[in-house]
Parts: sequence; structure tokens; C-alpha cells
Amino acid sequence: MNAFLKIAVAAALSLTSLSSGAQSQLVGAGAGRQLQVDGKPFFILGGELGNSSASSEADIKRIFPKLNSMGLNTVLVPAYWDLLEPQEGKFDFSLVDATIREAEANNLKVVFLWFGAWKNSMSCYAPEWLKVDCRRFPRARTKQGKPLEIASAFSENVLNADKKAFENLLNHINKVDTRHTVIMLQIENEIGMLESARDYSSEATRLFNAPVPQDLISYLKANKKSLHPDFRARWEAAGSKLKGSWADLFGTDLYAEEIFMAYHYATYVQHLAKTARRLTQMPLYVNAALNSRGRQPGQYPSAGPLAHLVDVWRCAAPSLDFISPDIYDPGFEQWVSRYAMPGNPLFVPEMRLCEDNGAQAFYAFGEHNALGVSPFSIENGNVDGKLKKAYATLNSLTPILTSHTARHGMLFESASDERTWLEDGVRITARHFFTLPWDSRATDGSKWPAAGAMLIRLAPMEYILAGSGVVMTFQGQDEAAASSAAQAKLGEDGFAATGSKQESAATWTATKRIGIASVDQVEVLPDGSMRRIRRLNGDEDHQGRHARIGVDDFQVLHIKLYLYE
Repeated sequence: MNAFLKIAVAAALSLTSLSSGAQSQLVGAGAGRQLQVDGKPFFILGGELGNSSASSEADIKRIFPKLNSMGLNTVLVPAYWDLLEPQEGKFDFSLVDATIREAEANNLKVVFLWFGAWKNSMSCYAPEWLKVDCRRFPRARTKQGKPLEIASAFSENVLNADKKAFENLLNHINKVDTRHTVIMLQIENEIGMLESARDYSSEATRLFNAPVPQDLISYLKANKKSLHPDFRARWEAAGSKLKGSWADLFGTDLYAEEIFMAYHYATYVQHLAKTARRLTQMPLYVNAALNSRGRQPGQYPSAGPLAHLVDVWRCAAPSLDFISPDIYDPGFEQWVSRYAMPGNPLFVPEMRLCEDNGAQAFYAFGEHNALGVSPFSIENGNVDGKLKKAYATLNSLTPILTSHTARHGMLFESASDERTWLEDGVRITARHFFTLPWDSRATDGSKWPAAGAMLIRLAPMEYILAGSGVVMTFQGQDEAAASSAAQAKLGEDGFAATGSKQESAATWTATKRIGIASVDQVEVLPDGSMRRIRRLNGDEDHQGRHARIGVDDFQVLHIKLYLYE
């Protein structure tokens, strides 16, 4: 059976083996879980609206057709508590209805973001009737006793009001969303304490000095070997105790306070997640404002669903499916690697909107089997920008991504970036397209655009390369050591570059070499088969030396290799 037919058959078997009729759910295990919608695999090619862009029906009607034109299949939309329940006990679902209606009209799925008790730490989306009644709905306080615009996570009244509104939202979605447009739910938004690492209200301080709850003690005992290294180090530094106060188990610094606060934020969220689990099987997650730029707890939203606190969140909020990073700082590769951890599938609900988003998406899907990605303030994006091309290419790859999990992601931003690995006895090397001597932008001082791609193994010596801005070479396992440095310095014509040294006269010691049998630019069809668009040979693969995709396009290449000696 040839590779094309294998892909089609595997994709068909995968689709038919999944349960049908379900709204949305995660299937599989651990970080390898996959989202399915109505029984079919679904990769979120998304965008998140700006905070105020869904606060009027007119804006929703204006924006959603643009999102469709941009190639999105999913939009992340706030559900605002203050507008949903402007008077206590009286609910207005008009914005929710408009979101679902316009999403259906524009072939979009929806992830609702519950802007409830907290949004970016603050309680700015709590309704006015809650904000003004500080006795009934108390605030968190700093170490100095200053009240904050942050509702206390230790207040039963805050929790019950938040949970009631959230439950009404879910009941309404179940009633009106007959076409399964809503596929996922985010509970709260970027939870965390600011100014202080923990709440210093009287109830919070009482609990901080009380014994650590038994469920966390049991979790520590059961998961000691697999704890996040940072979390385990803090516990071990305090003596690995299994009894005592928070200070006894984790120390007295800001990070001990953060662990305490994370447990209680997660406990709060668990109440909402349990409510959701009674009403829906949709995936549930929380998102984190990252602890970046050398800031300490309280300088960033401390105690949120951060990677180093994942064990605390797993213990106290077991009904959540995963935690997610909101990435606005440089170092996309490093940030996503922190969250693509065992048991936590990667989803990036927010990332800085930029021209590099398409490359970042290819890396996330290729390297980490991501559930999806979502640039923030997407309505301000370019309708015909690079993201549209990237999403169209990724969407076409769905049947291959579904049936082939043996893949690698690449993300390059400079000449020094390189990735090399061994597979099937082949040494595969990937670099930025601008490392070739053919584009003046590589050397004229222009900022290099991010290059992102994935390599998918179809069979031994047969691959799919998809993405933008990469060049890939293939060598036998022992060939690289036997090759001289001079051979790599070639000009545009494939001849030795000016000034290159002559090849060494040393005896050739490798046994076999890898050649490129063919490189085809292809279109992936819905059944997983491929249609050749053109054969890339001669100048287009540098006379059999490499496979490449330029920085201005997103393509899918089908590559076959062979051995010779």
C-alpha cells in the first residue's frame, strides 16, 4: 500500500473509530489528547477578541464576518458577568445569543471566556451590585491592610454569586446552542494576586497559619517523583514534611505564600468546574498571565495556573482538563515547552498578534501536538495576512495530523537557529530559509521573519514538510562526520563559494549517502490523500541538495529519500 493510500485509510479509520454525537470532548491520554467536535478531530485555528469587542451586538455583527475571511475556525469570546447579570438575579443573555448566532452564520466555533470574579487578577467584570457591597462581598487585602479591587477567594458569598451566574450561563448555552457551536470553556481569566503574593485578609491569614489540607498532603505523597521540579524543590528545602502549616511545608518566602494562594484559587475554580461538569462534557481550562521578566509573586499575578504550580492546581481543581499560557513575551518555544508537560495538552488561548503567528502555530502543532492557538485582539489583524495562509495550510493538514503523530516542529528567528535530529538512520537538519544565499533581505539589515514548520513522518524515508521559511537537508547517520566543512559552503549556482577551501583529500569513511528521490508541492485532500501541484526539482531543490519553503508563503511538500553508495 503506498503512502498516499495509507494516509487516507488511517484518517478514515481514525474518524470512524471516534464516538459520534458528542458536542466536544478530549480523547486520548495525557498531553497526547486530541479535541474532537461532533465525533471528528478538530484543531483550533483561533483568535481571541479584544476585551471590549463583544460588549455590543453591533460589534459582534461587524467583526465576525472579518474573522471568517481571515481563515479562523474558532473565536474566543468573553462572557461578561457585569452585562450578563446587571441586577442580582436578573440575567440578560443577548450578547451570548448574538455571539452564537453570528458564529453559526460565519462558520465559526466559539470558546467562551468567563469574565467572572477575576479578569487579569482584578474584579473589574464583577457587576456593580457586587462591587459596592464590600461587607457582603469582601476584598482581598495587601500585607499592609490595603483593600484591593480583587474579590476575596475566601468569601463564600463571592463564590456563590459567581457560581450562580456561571451556572445560568451554561444552562442557557445548553438551551440555545443546538448546533454545537460552543466547544470549550475558560473559567475566569488570568487569575492571580497582585501587589501581595497572597491575600492578607483575616480569613486568609487564619488559613495560612492552619494545617495544610489533607488532599494536598495526599497528593504530595502519591506524586512525589513526578512533581514539578520547582515545586518539589521548595517542599524538599523545607524538609519534605507531611504535616504542619503552609510555612512548615513550604517555607516563609513569597513563593510559599504563592503556593498557599494557588491552592485556594484552584479550590474556588473547582467549585465552578464541578458545576460545569454536571451540565456539559466540554473541555474546561484556565489561563495564566506568565511569571516573566524576572518578576516575583505579587509583581506578576501570583498563584495563577502557572507551570511551576501545576501540581497545586491539579490537586485542588481536578475537574479542569488543562492549564494554558498567555504568551506576550519573546521566547515562544520556551514558554510553550513549559506547558506541554505530561498530562497537560497544549492550548495557547492568547499570544501577541504579529506577523510571526503563523510560524508559531506550525511549531506548536508540529512539536507539541497542540489543541490550538489564538492570537489576541484578532479583529485588528490583516484580512489577507500571513496568518490566513498559515491557517489554510494547517486546516488542509487535519487528516494527516489526525493519523500521524510522529512529527517535529521548528521555529527559527535567526541564522544561529538550527535543529538536527536522527530518524530512520537519517540525520535531518533544518534552518531558516535566509541561511541560503538567495534573498537580499537576509543580509540588508531587515528583521528576519520567524520561520515555522513541521516535519511529519509518513513512512521510512518519506515525509511531509509543511510551513514557511525553512530549508531542510538529509544525510546518512555517518555521512556528516565524513563530509568536509568546505562542502557546505556553496554559492547560488551550487558551485563552491568564492574563497572556499578545496575538499580534503582524506579517505571517504561513510558507508551510504542519502539522496532526495523527489520533492512535490502537494495539496492535501479532505480524505487525507494528496494531489501533486508541481514537482520541485533542479533549482527548486538545489539539484537534490535540500527541500525548502520561502518566507513569504506556506506550503506542503511531500519528500521521498533514497540510499546510495
